[in-house]
Amino acid sequence: MFFSKPPSVSKFVILISRLLRKYYRNQKGLQRSLSNAHSFNSRNEVESPFSISERAEPSENTTVVFNVEGSLLKSSSLFPYFMLVAFEAGSIIRALVLLILYPFLSLLSHEISLKVMVMVSFFGIKKTGFRVGSSVLPKYFLEDVGDEVFEVLKRAKTKVAVTNLPQVMVESFLRDYLEIEFVNGRELKVVCGYYVGLMEDRSTNILDDLFKDENVSDKVIGLDSLNTSVGHRGFSHCKEVFMVNEAEKLKWKSLSKEKYPKPLIFHDGRLAFRPTALAMLVMFLWFPLGSILAIIRIIIAISLPYSISTPLLTFSGIKLKVFEHVQRSDNAQSKTKGSLYVCNHRTLLDPLILSFGLVKPLAAVTYSLSRMSEILSPIRTVRLTRNRDKDREMMDKLLNQGDLVVCPEGTTCREPYLLRLSPLFTELTDDIVPVGVDTSVSMFHGTTASGLKFLDPIFFLMNPTPSYTLQVLDKICGVSSNDDKSSRFDVANQVQSELGKALGFECTMLTRKDKYMILAGNEGVVSAGNKQ
Repeated sequence: MFFSKPPSVSKFVILISRLLRKYYRNQKGLQRSLSNAHSFNSRNEVESPFSISERAEPSENTTVVFNVEGSLLKSSSLFPYFMLVAFEAGSIIRALVLLILYPFLSLLSHEISLKVMVMVSFFGIKKTGFRVGSSVLPKYFLEDVGDEVFEVLKRAKTKVAVTNLPQVMVESFLRDYLEIEFVNGRELKVVCGYYVGLMEDRSTNILDDLFKDENVSDKVIGLDSLNTSVGHRGFSHCKEVFMVNEAEKLKWKSLSKEKYPKPLIFHDGRLAFRPTALAMLVMFLWFPLGSILAIIRIIIAISLPYSISTPLLTFSGIKLKVFEHVQRSDNAQSKTKGSLYVCNHRTLLDPLILSFGLVKPLAAVTYSLSRMSEILSPIRTVRLTRNRDKDREMMDKLLNQGDLVVCPEGTTCREPYLLRLSPLFTELTDDIVPVGVDTSVSMFHGTTASGLKFLDPIFFLMNPTPSYTLQVLDKICGVSSNDDKSSRFDVANQVQSELGKALGFECTMLTRKDKYMILAGNEGVVSAGNKQ
């Protein structure tokens, strides 16, 4: 007797085989159509074993038209960027849906999979509230830029970017950080102020007008990809088009941070890793375990004394390193007042971690603190009023009661930069103890400019092995007279300089207001329900 496979299994196998045949047929057809689309006028396509930087050598008067995802970025996968939109602008549920669809996306043609990712990531997102393109995505795009192509673009007079990605995803990255003059991406359809997940037909009117301009040089070259060509009309103006392939891109080096035309000082978002499909799968498997671990860590920190909680927290995976430099001898004022610890600001847990590191209770002042964080904090926390006289009086009173820690930057910064320090702390005591703070996370950032700030400590503690490094530096004398304004700023700058040297961070004159204008589009004044 012969037994046949169940109908459901056979139908599934047939369906998969048809999808695979369709996929490869679409790929061949797509390549043929792109090949035909590239046959514009008298344009020549150049492909050789030499690198793109050796083949394409634009002069100072050359205009370069380049394919963003095909010839600028090292990776050809667009999935991580849409996952960032789904997770950061949408929700964890939206991100999970996109991850589930990933196996099916790999069976579809490039154009169809792109449309599906746009639909899942953008549907229902409010247009005016979408800031992921300027606050989150630039960091990940910059880390994926090929150094070889950047060297080619740097030598060109005019740079024109063409892409199949939505304009709102790439415009800030290209204009603000790579100084690309012209960006031509896909526009998204908007209904009643919300994205509906559909892309408009591509418009090339801007580029057509550009190449009619007499200021644009006659020498125009193109950079395109054999694998992910956009088939854009902008390449019809090119005298030569230099093609790159996947094998060549694998040899590219990543663009180093020192070569960024504009330094990346601020960025937002919860995810601290590149969200590939495999990395997101690991994250979703860890998320429930990480949530439980964060709760256990919080309970240990708020309920047990330092002698017991510190080793338990270390056993749970938190790494804490404390380096104390040689301190000057205390003077008479130090006997009547507590020590003033001045820290750079990395997360909301800075004062708490310093208290654990020094194994002594500290009071902390902050510009804004959620009620939940204030209740759960195992150390005393006091809110500043932003009134200089009242804040000075309150901080002076706290110093008379014991040791005090303050973060005069006023906000956190993830990158190795120090913001300008508010000089108010220089008037409180003649003995200022600078403390350099640095953190490291592998999965979630413990800070946000636009999300729910009361979740910041929880996300930080959800990391498998978050680490803190504290460097307690030599004391610095404050000022004795409040009227000496130049002296106040000199002391603040000296503290910033010492912190920068110890940590290897670059000092800037940027402030809290600058950060929030870049990341959130406001001045950093948050409501009571969303305070950090």
